[in-house]
Amino acid sequence: MLRAFDFWKDAHMLTLQWTDSLLLDLPQMDDTHREFVALLDQVVNASDEKLLPLWQDLITHTDAHFAREDSWMKDTGFASSNCHTTQHQIVLQVMREGGKRGDRAIVRQMADELGMWFPQHAQAMDAALALHLRSVGNDPATGQVKLPESLPAQAIDRRGGSACSTENGLVQECAQA
Repeated sequence: MLRAFDFWKDAHMLTLQWTDSLLLDLPQMDDTHREFVALLDQVVNASDEKLLPLWQDLITHTDAHFAREDSWMKDTGFASSNCHTTQHQIVLQVMREGGKRGDRAIVRQMADELGMWFPQHAQAMDAALALHLRSVGNDPATGQVKLPESLPAQAIDRRGGSACSTENGLVQECAQA
């Protein structure tokens, strides 16, 4: 007898895998991203019985992951009210709602969507943050800024004049100036 999971797994062979294209040359961020990709892979390949607990593990990890990045943005003047933080808030909210519903099909669909969203987010939003953190000499582990004179006088706003938006429930990348 073919289980629903087996059918789903056969139909969804595209799984996010860690590649060097996701490296941002910021070890703490890269390590966190590797963990995210590994946890997402566990979710995608989970049996029905293990799916929801693994989804909760991914939510817990993602909450800490996003909070850390949001803190780095705030602490170094990389506007925490920008699209990057907004994406974090929306993605985490959607993940939590899916977990509360407990619908395995929805969780599996969300995992697929995260696998498509994450590389774009990492290579655009997180890459800009990593570049900024390096430019001010930020030590992500301690929060110490070695080049305080490089901190912006005003918070950097990466929206390019366009507000973040969602369309059909998906987070859209912000226009870059």
